[in-house]
Amino acid sequence: MIEELYRNPGSGLISHEAWFGRAIVMMQYWRSFEQLERYAKSKSSLHLPTWSAFNKKVGSNGDVGIWHETYISRKGMYACVYNNIPKFGLAKVVAHVPAAGKYNAASDWINATVT
Repeated sequence: MIEELYRNPGSGLISHEAWFGRAIVMMQYWRSFEQLERYAKSKSSLHLPTWSAFNKKVGSNGDVGIWHETYISRKGMYACVYNNIPKFGLAKVVAHVPAAGKYNAASDWINATVT
């Protein structure tokens, strides 16, 4: 599904991160909730038929747990700190500035507008 989304820049997916271990974690960053929902409900995309097949086979039998969260972030209403790592997660899709000077403390940057 991720490959399908990257092949279609108009889908609204901006970036994603994935971790595979005992638990599988997939984080996605979208331009809008509307684009996410449009993709999720589209009968012509891979998501809906795959999700339907999963529910028929596994459903709520307890074998597989699903943890799904959606957050809508307004411009300037988020903050994240990265130290000694490359751009990752949210920093790949929003302005990235050093946590120094006027952005030294959380109370300084949480309400700041970065252009």
